[in-house]
Amino acid sequence: MQPAKSAPEEKRMGLAYWAKRVLEEGDKASRDFAPDAVHDLRVAIRRCRSMAEGFRTVDPDPAWQQMRKLGKALFAGLGDLRDTQVMCEWILKLSEPDDLVRHTLLQTLRQREAEQKSAAQQALHEFDRKHWLSLNAYLANRTGKIPLEGLVFQHLALERWRDAHELHHRALRNRSQVGYHQLRIGIKRFRYTVENFLPQRHQKWAKDLRDLQDMLGEVHDFDVLWAMIRAHPEIGPEDHMRWRKRVLEERQKRLDFYRSKMLGRNSLWYQWRSQLPSGEQLQQGVLARLKTWASSLDPDFSHATLVAKLALCIYDGLVAHGVIRPTGRDRQLLEAAALLHEVGRSKRERGHHKLTYRMISKLNVPFGWNADELHEVSIVARYHRGALSPSSNAVFTGIRGKRRTELLRLAGILRLANAFDFAHDQTIVYVDVERRDGLLQISSPGFESISPTAERLARARYLLEATCRVPVVVRPSTMRSAKRRGAPQRTTSPSASAERDSLT
Repeated sequence: MQPAKSAPEEKRMGLAYWAKRVLEEGDKASRDFAPDAVHDLRVAIRRCRSMAEGFRTVDPDPAWQQMRKLGKALFAGLGDLRDTQVMCEWILKLSEPDDLVRHTLLQTLRQREAEQKSAAQQALHEFDRKHWLSLNAYLANRTGKIPLEGLVFQHLALERWRDAHELHHRALRNRSQVGYHQLRIGIKRFRYTVENFLPQRHQKWAKDLRDLQDMLGEVHDFDVLWAMIRAHPEIGPEDHMRWRKRVLEERQKRLDFYRSKMLGRNSLWYQWRSQLPSGEQLQQGVLARLKTWASSLDPDFSHATLVAKLALCIYDGLVAHGVIRPTGRDRQLLEAAALLHEVGRSKRERGHHKLTYRMISKLNVPFGWNADELHEVSIVARYHRGALSPSSNAVFTGIRGKRRTELLRLAGILRLANAFDFAHDQTIVYVDVERRDGLLQISSPGFESISPTAERLARARYLLEATCRVPVVVRPSTMRSAKRRGAPQRTTSPSASAERDSLT
């Protein structure tokens, strides 16, 4: 069990803390733009931007992108200056005081540094401090909605791990300067994700992640330094060879260190992967990501949560009575479609099901799924309401006939489940499915035969009847039947309200 974090440690992890640090480090840097001050300011900005990037994957609030854009201008304005100062540090470390190349390079860099300090000063002057504070004050209140160490951030870290691991293979295959530089960026993104959102894992992985990022960063520094030496007109061939040998030796030491940590059976890649979701937990992580995204958009997400529960009740009943056979991940795809089926309402009411389809289609394919599965979720959500015209609708292009029928069956289940709570009053919180006398009977203790809900269900059942080829009858169930099957009883308003809260 990991020890509890102290209050100061918890505070240092938050967006509000690092947003304030940006302003503090900016004041320090503005005095003379010393190397350490410039570095610390860039680290603070990078912290904020990496947190924004992480939250933006599950929270579509446009303020996250605004904050990233605002910090980017200042971060970029300091970039050239920081690169020059790093080159100066390496030249001093790699050469003797009487080395003529050392003096030649430092003279060039000092002149460049003076110009870059002026540009950095201008970027700092143009940085909108007031807007930065207001944005981060607003966003800091949104960060608490997603728990640290939860499945959402575990899944995000897994995606960052995958991206970095792919860059690892590419870099070892190509062995190019660009390949190693991109690998460093991939590991850095993985490191910041773990550092910001998985603090318990970060306690164990921090040193290795920092060392690897530093080693690859120094490899890039040596590549830049050698390119500068090679292009300098005042450095002759003999000095070229002498410095090239020294730079390549130092570069190779860093690459050897990297390979010692990241190749073989004891590779850190596999150690990290073993402590991130896999199997069923990975699939739950996908659902958690999609659910968090939907909850940030859907104006009544408690309705979507209830519809998902009802849809799964119907699906499980159909499977139990042999009406349908479970195929692949259909149950999970149905649950995802139910949770996401009303995200389009965030932008408009009329035709929101079509907008929902487009919004889901634009999502990045979550790790653990493929593009076809995400597309199928968008189709099922698309047909939770509205007219049916599958034969002419482009959304089914490329989907074979049998699979089209299976997706429409899932849409029929979702359509019926949605109709049970079409009034968004959560009166019906459970349904039971039986097959009797050639009919598919769906009952609920909260259902009334003469009601607006009954009228809506009478229209909504058609798609399920057509795809299952079984007549569907919706009827009330007795209280005794509900108790026998473990269904929740009809409650008075205060209790119903409490149960609705528990469902969300």
